[in-house]
Amino acid sequence: MDFELDDALLSLQATARRFADEEIIPIAAECDVTGDFPIDVLKKAWELGLSHTGIPEEFGGVGLPVVAACIGVEELARGCSGITTSIISNDLALNPILLGGSDDQCREWLGPCAEDYKLMAFCLSEPGAGSDVAGLQLQAQRDGGDYILNGTKAWITNGGYADLYTVFATLDRSSRHKGMSAFVIPAGTPGLTPGRKEDKMGQRASDTTLVHFDDVRVPERQRLGAEGEGFKIAMATLDRARPQVAALAVGIARRALEESLAYAGERKAFGQQIGDFQAIQFMLADMAKGIEASRLLTMQSAWLLDAGRRAAKQSAMAKCFATDVAMEATTDAVQIFGGNGYTREYPVEKLMRDAKLMQIYEGTNQIQRVVIARELSRE
Repeated sequence: MDFELDDALLSLQATARRFADEEIIPIAAECDVTGDFPIDVLKKAWELGLSHTGIPEEFGGVGLPVVAACIGVEELARGCSGITTSIISNDLALNPILLGGSDDQCREWLGPCAEDYKLMAFCLSEPGAGSDVAGLQLQAQRDGGDYILNGTKAWITNGGYADLYTVFATLDRSSRHKGMSAFVIPAGTPGLTPGRKEDKMGQRASDTTLVHFDDVRVPERQRLGAEGEGFKIAMATLDRARPQVAALAVGIARRALEESLAYAGERKAFGQQIGDFQAIQFMLADMAKGIEASRLLTMQSAWLLDAGRRAAKQSAMAKCFATDVAMEATTDAVQIFGGNGYTREYPVEKLMRDAKLMQIYEGTNQIQRVVIARELSRE
């Protein structure tokens, strides 16, 4: 095994790290307070090749392997996980087209995203269908050569700004996952309307909204795959996306450790730096080992995907483990900062709020454990 990064990956890592330091960190706290969506920063990330990374070269994209994408995401997330969530959600929304679309569909929908900056939204979750994906209610009814969609999607990242939506709907609610189909729908389609923006606890720089579908007419040519293949496309998309989510969690935890190390070396109590106390050292050590283990799991799952191998178990493990570590690390960071950590003057309280969402979205960590157990039973 060779854990050394080659020159191309080191260059990508340095670019993403510099972008986080110069473009993300300076605005992160203000965006957290205001909830403003920094679309100009997202566009700059795209111009540097840090967004839309999964579009293959044959369709005009950079075609980064998953391992490379994860390296970049970790660096960006160290700056702000909310901004990074909106950046990587573009790839999340594009993956259904790559996985379920025909060559012509890929050229039609991915090509423009490589040529000009566009935002994408992945529309799977609903008010009553989050973990129970097969229970979604967005109805797609046949009408000649079209489909008519009615219903509402919830917790949609980039929902209020997206130029393109990948949408999962059911032709038969009683059939659960067997009735699901996937569609690609451009913004401006009559009846597709972004709804209320969520007032979130953390990751407030990421735009999260409802999306309403009121008699939205979708031509058959905008369906991805065959009828009934939506569930398969959605699950394959999530398997491929989870390593980047895990990498995002590693970035959060790494920032928590960096801030804690700096503070422990400055803050004094009982006549000495608090970093000299074993109680603090143990927390720092636990953060460090958790981050290293999370990164290794993340890279293993990403490597499997790049090798074209099944990675459902490893992706779920990486996402579950890394996001739990992020929550533990940020909680310990607040503890190390003491009363200061509970104020907005220092960044660790934001990191803690941001980390909580990591255990919930892209499949809750309870669902990840279900996936892992099912995969174990197949071995």
